[in-house]
Amino acid sequence: MKARVHVMLKTGVLDPQGEAVRHALGALGFDGVEAVRQGKVIELDLTETDPAKAEAEVKAMCEKLLANTVIERYEIALD
Repeated sequence: MKARVHVMLKTGVLDPQGEAVRHALGALGFDGVEAVRQGKVIELDLTETDPAKAEAEVKAMCEKLLANTVIERYEIALD
């Protein structure tokens, strides 16, 4: 089973990388971009075949390592 974790900064948390991208896009002539939020995608290949167990396992991974839950939120998708 495959799991995909999308990690993004929580609303209200300053995103300096996103701001740098927004500024660079403006310098390249893309003036219509008002804001950019940058995140990360983590793909995991799992041996678990039970979707509920796999989701619980990936959630534990996120809480312990993959996301800084103080400033980041995450979403899990299983394939």
